Order: sequence, then structure tokens, then C-alpha cells
Amino acid sequence: MIVITGGTGKLGSQVVGHLLDRVPAAEIGVSVREPARAAELADRGVRVRRGDFADPASLAEAFEGAAQVLVVSTDSTGETARAHHIAAIDAAREAGVKRVLYTSHQAAAGDSLFAPMPDHAATERHLAAAGSPFTALRNGFYAATVPLLLGEALRTGELVAPADGPVSWTAHADLAEAAAIVLAEEGRFDGPTPPLTAPAALDLDDVAGLLTELTGRPVRRVVAGDDEWVAGLTGHGVPEAQASLLLGMFHAARRGEFAVTGPALEELLGRPATPLRTVLAAAVDHYERGV
Repeated sequence: MIVITGGTGKLGSQVVGHLLDRVPAAEIGVSVREPARAAELADRGVRVRRGDFADPASLAEAFEGAAQVLVVSTDSTGETARAHHIAAIDAAREAGVKRVLYTSHQAAAGDSLFAPMPDHAATERHLAAAGSPFTALRNGFYAATVPLLLGEALRTGELVAPADGPVSWTAHADLAEAAAIVLAEEGRFDGPTPPLTAPAALDLDDVAGLLTELTGRPVRRVVAGDDEWVAGLTGHGVPEAQASLLLGMFHAARRGEFAVTGPALEELLGRPATPLRTVLAAAVDHYERGV
């Protein structure tokens, strides 16, 4: 059996969907905090059990009988994230799981300027120290982040953000399909994978150019000072800690931490990766339709 944690989340749900195209539903399980939200999966024959990283005792039943477990990283950072990931990994090992897979990041590093990256690196170290088979999926930066960085750009024609750098923006759907392939076709990777990214790394100047093409209206990139940008976020109700974490993403991008790309994702998929233009086109369409 293959068990996916966070099976109703944005990434996990898509992994399950792609797995259902490749293996029988009876061979798939999900570990979710709220089983009621997975009723549709249960109706399709997927095993649904409660599993909560913050409640390690719940994971023993969630992982029972699994040969592989995909641990989808949490949205937390720091000690909370690391404790959750370690709890899931240890529970999987104790349940006799043959291989643990983890959704890491292509920029995982202990000295990263973006807080989630040291968490990924620490989780990978814990996986390696266990001495049993694991796969760390070195995913590219989620392209769904870009629409969240646009601010008022589609209304004002100005994309205002701190100085940045090229980023390997990669679609959730592509990464979910790749994870499903790795799970269904065992033995693809042992240890950290090569970067699983779209083939191009783009900065916000490139994004402004794409928005200009998609809307037919000029969109200009405006570089804001770090302090000014953080103050703008906090002035609109964003907690200061969250604003500072987001600023770290720009600091890391300036240093080139997210610029690495590679062919592994497209080789897994057997097709071109989804370009950022497609993600932005959907965002523009939603804006213009007032969605």
C-alpha cells in the first residue's frame, strides 16, 4: 500500500488523483487530520485514516500496512515543522514502511536565507540518518506563489516588490504527477532527487513582461525597498513575522538559491513542464472575470 499524508491538501490531493490513474484504489491510503473531508476518496475505494503530525500516536494506524509513505511537508516553519516531519518519518519507520518519500525543495540547505529551506535540509538529514531507503523529492518553487506576489499589478500596471532573482517556478500539477510516477514505479530515485523543476528560472522582470503580453496593457516592474515593502504588508494586517519570512524569500532569490533547474521533471513526465505563462494566464483570467 502507498499512503499519502495531507491527502486532501493542494499537493497531496493531486498526487492521489494521479496515483488513481496508475494503481488500484485499494492500494492507496491517505493520512488526513479530518477524515470527513476525504469522503469522496473513500467512496472511490481509497483507505482513509486519521493522521496528524502533531499527534504522533495517530500515525501508527494511518501508516499500518504501508510499503511506501509520502510525507508531504507542512506549511509550518522552524522547530514546529521539523518536529512534525520527524514524527511522521519515525512513525513510518516504526510501522515497517520500506521507503519514505518526502516533498523537499530544490534549494534545501542549512544556510538558506529563506526559513523553510533549512527545515527541508534538516528533514533530509533525519531521513538519511535512519539508514533505510528514502527519496527526497527536490521540488521546484511552486508557481502558484507568483500570483500572490502580484499585489495590485493587474489594476495599477505596477508590479511592486523587493529586489529578487531568478526562480524555478514549477506547477503543483506537474510535481504531483511526478510524485505519483515515482511512487508507482518504485526504484526511480534513492536519496535526494535531481532538481524537479520547470526548465526556466524567471524573475519578476520576466513576470511583468508576461503580464504585459497576456493583458495587452503595460505592466512595469517597480523595486521596493525591503523595509518599505514589509511595512506595506504589516499595514495591511500581515503579521510582522510572516512579512519577514516572505522577505527572506526575496533575499534567497537575490543570492540565486532558486535559480537551479534541470531536465529530471520533464524526463519523468515525458512531456514539457507547464510554463509560468500558463499559471499567470489563469490568474489574469480570474482577475478579468472578477473571480
